[in-house]
Amino acid sequence: MKVGRGSRVGGERGGGGVVEEERSGGVEAAPPVKRRRVAVAPSAGAGGSRRVQAEASPLQRLFRACRAVFRGPGTVPAPGEMIIFFLPRNAIIPLHDHPGMTVFSKLLIGSLHIRSYDWVDPEPALSCSSSSVRLAKRVVNGVFTAPCDTSVLYPTTGGNMHRFRAIAPCAILDILGPPYSTEDGRDCTYYRAIPYSRHPVKNGAADQLTGVDEEGHRLSWLTETIPRMLRMRQIRYGGPPISDDE
Repeated sequence: MKVGRGSRVGGERGGGGVVEEERSGGVEAAPPVKRRRVAVAPSAGAGGSRRVQAEASPLQRLFRACRAVFRGPGTVPAPGEMIIFFLPRNAIIPLHDHPGMTVFSKLLIGSLHIRSYDWVDPEPALSCSSSSVRLAKRVVNGVFTAPCDTSVLYPTTGGNMHRFRAIAPCAILDILGPPYSTEDGRDCTYYRAIPYSRHPVKNGAADQLTGVDEEGHRLSWLTETIPRMLRMRQIRYGGPPISDDE
């Protein structure tokens, strides 16, 4: 398990191609995670008295619950990785993707603004020769406060590209499967949103996009970028050992 401190980037002032958007839905709920307690075992002492084993640590119970919930088809594919992000107020994790990955996210504490996108498929033809942008549709744009539903994103749906901004100090649990891996072609790419009007599409392609907007999505162009002033620290876990035993 990894524990990370949240990123902090430059100010939230307007400009930079950020599109003003309205709030929309699109967060899917995962099954609730139930807390577990260690079973009571009989004591070896005289009189048949019973004793209670030491209760597992909160993270050990969380690990077991996640393993039970995310087991089997339709959940996070193996291998999986569990990460907890801590974000101070106004910290930002810039818009980024999760190539070929399934991610379950749970806001544990605090309040968080989430904006997410999926690629428009098939990609429309541009009326200009620009190849540095790609069209995306907004999936989520809203503020979430713990406790709230678990969200899930998939390789091509559910808001695979998202951006976090901490409204209040918060902690986010992420279950990623498979995790990021540069060697396996799952490197993290950051993006910047550009207003749809900046890059016109050909007439026939524009007609095909009418239905996308009518579904309540806002279209934006995304271009790859390298975030300025992005800082993220990984903190060594120093708590009780987490056992992988059944």
